[in-house]
Amino acid sequence: MTSKPMTRNPANSKHRNRSPATAKKLGQLHPRNPHQGRYDFAILTRALPELADHTITNPKGESTINFSDHQAVRVLNKALLANYYGVKFWDIPEGYLCPPIPGRADYIHYIADLLAQTTHVNADNTPPTGKEIHALDIGTGASAIYPIVGSQSYGWRFTASDIDPISVNTAALICEANPKLKSAVKVKLQPEPKFIFKNIIGRQDYFDVVVCNPPFHASLEEAMEANSRKQHNLQRHRGKNESEQISRSSTKSGNAAQNLNFGGQHKELWSEGGEIAFLTKMAKESQSFAEHVGWFTTLVSKSENVKPLQLLLKQLNVAQMRIIEMSQGQKSTRVLAWRFDTDEE
Repeated sequence: MTSKPMTRNPANSKHRNRSPATAKKLGQLHPRNPHQGRYDFAILTRALPELADHTITNPKGESTINFSDHQAVRVLNKALLANYYGVKFWDIPEGYLCPPIPGRADYIHYIADLLAQTTHVNADNTPPTGKEIHALDIGTGASAIYPIVGSQSYGWRFTASDIDPISVNTAALICEANPKLKSAVKVKLQPEPKFIFKNIIGRQDYFDVVVCNPPFHASLEEAMEANSRKQHNLQRHRGKNESEQISRSSTKSGNAAQNLNFGGQHKELWSEGGEIAFLTKMAKESQSFAEHVGWFTTLVSKSENVKPLQLLLKQLNVAQMRIIEMSQGQKSTRVLAWRFDTDEE
C-alpha cells in the first residue's frame, strides 16, 4: 500500500464541524461556492449560447428558465459547468439524474474545509490543492459532478465509481472529451453491486477522502411522494433565487413512474431499504478499508438517519466522527464524516 500522507490532529477535532472561515447564515451557500445569488444569464449565455433558447422572463422582469422543463435545466447545467469549471463537453442520457450544481459544489467545499483542518498540507489551514489529494466518489452517476467540481476547484485527483454501466460509460466519455478532466478523473465500474468499496479500492490505493450521495428512497412509491412535495415547493418558491430552485428534471414522459421532475434511473434514486440501509452497509464495509482511506464521508438527506448511523459508527470503534450541517435556500442537509485513525503525527 502506498504511504499515507503525514497528518496532524487539530485541537478539539472531534467537536469542530467547521472552520471560522465557513461560518455563515442559515440558507446561504458555502463562502467559496461560486454559485451565490441569482444566476447571471448574460454571463452564462456567453459561455453557452444555447442557453438563450431556454431563457424566459419572470414577472419581475428577471431572466430565468422554467425549472420544470428538464431540457432547460440540462442546458443550464451545461452553461454552469462551461462557465465555472471550464467543461466544454457535458451531457447525460435521457432518464439520468441532472444534479443541482450549487448544492453539489457545497459538499465539495465543506470537504475541502475538513481536509484543511486535518491534513498536514498547509500550515494556515487553507484547503489542500493539487493532485496529491486523491478522492473517491461512490455512485458518481452519469454526470460525474463531484469529480468535476473537486478537480477544477482544488486540483484534486478523483476515482469515480458506479454500479451502472451506462453511467460509467457516460462519465468516462465526459472526462475523455475534456482535457482538464482526462488526467484528473478515473472512472471505474463496480461489478458487484452488493459491495461499495471492494473491487474499487485496490491494495496499493490510498484515498484522502470518500464522498457519496447515496440513494435516498426505499421504493419508487416513496420517490414519487417526495417528488410531489418538491413540485409543490417549487411552485411556492418560484421567483426566488434560482440557485435555491430544484434543478432536478424529468428526462422522460409517460406514466407517473417515468414523470419524476428530478429524473434519475432506479439505481440513482432508490435502493432496497433506502438511505439508511445503504449507509449502514457503507459504514460496516468501511471498517475493512480503514487503512486505505482518511475520511469516509456521505450526505445524509434524512435527519432521522443521523443518530442510528452515529451509534453504529461508535460500535465500529471509529476514532473521529463529525456532522457538517449544510443548507441551500429552503433545503437543509448534512455530511456525516468518520475515520478510523486518530490523525496524530
